[in-house]
Amino acid sequence: MAGAIAMRRVVVKGRRATAESPTVRRILIAVVTLFFGLFLVMPLVVVFHEAFKRGLSAYLSAFQDPYTQHAVYLTLLVAVIAVPLNTIFGLASAWAITKFSFPGKPLLTSLIDLPLWISPVIGGLIYVLLFGRHGWLGGWLIDHDIRILFALPGIVLATTFVTFPFVARGLIPLMQAQGSAEEEAAATLGASGWQIFRRVTIPKIKWGLLYGVILCNARAMGEFGAVSVVSGHIRGRTNTMPLQIEILYNEYQFSAAFAVATLLCALALLTLFLKFIAEWRAARQLAAGSRS
Repeated sequence: MAGAIAMRRVVVKGRRATAESPTVRRILIAVVTLFFGLFLVMPLVVVFHEAFKRGLSAYLSAFQDPYTQHAVYLTLLVAVIAVPLNTIFGLASAWAITKFSFPGKPLLTSLIDLPLWISPVIGGLIYVLLFGRHGWLGGWLIDHDIRILFALPGIVLATTFVTFPFVARGLIPLMQAQGSAEEEAAATLGASGWQIFRRVTIPKIKWGLLYGVILCNARAMGEFGAVSVVSGHIRGRTNTMPLQIEILYNEYQFSAAFAVATLLCALALLTLFLKFIAEWRAARQLAAGSRS
């Protein structure tokens, strides 16, 4: 009896020692709210205010510019190409890392994060060193009339490089937590590798996969640094939306620049909403897998 009472006192003391006071909680909540308002909400409010300051007609006229229309088209086209490529890579790399043991596995896991470690500008310079006129492959490309830099292929390559960790990094922890018990059971029942992947693995990871794809798409549409290096800033040909915003702002076309920026913000807010849904569903799926 005395031991139980002593244990209870220790637990109560432990709870009191680790629980924050109401004052600390209020201060932390106030700091987070202030930070959120100053660095996230206020910039969005300013962007939309500047875009609509001259009225709806001026806002809509910004999108009648053929250069802006091409920038929107090119941004969406690059995302349509880069995101599926990274989805395939993310699925393949997550499957290999979580299902197999092989030499160099820790190195591969680390290299997936490489674009997160270095500046996007350096990522663009890598392709300049490879495919530029004086690069390693530049002479061969010129001889065969193949254009990589200052064209769509270079923009797609730079965007793919910058965004390829997102799908893989969204899937690897989920697949590691779920384990391989269901796949092994399907294999013992005679299912082929493709059947296991399509009918067992994909349904288990679908929300985590969607989460990674959403993040990848958001980064692809908003990428500036790497694309700026490889694009050449050719108006009507290689300018994406972020580059077009910079050009309009430098030319003192502030209303048009902020109008295009609102389109990127709207896409970002939509992405945030979809990310929240996918994250919530993935968390529920992970919790259900842990209980089972």
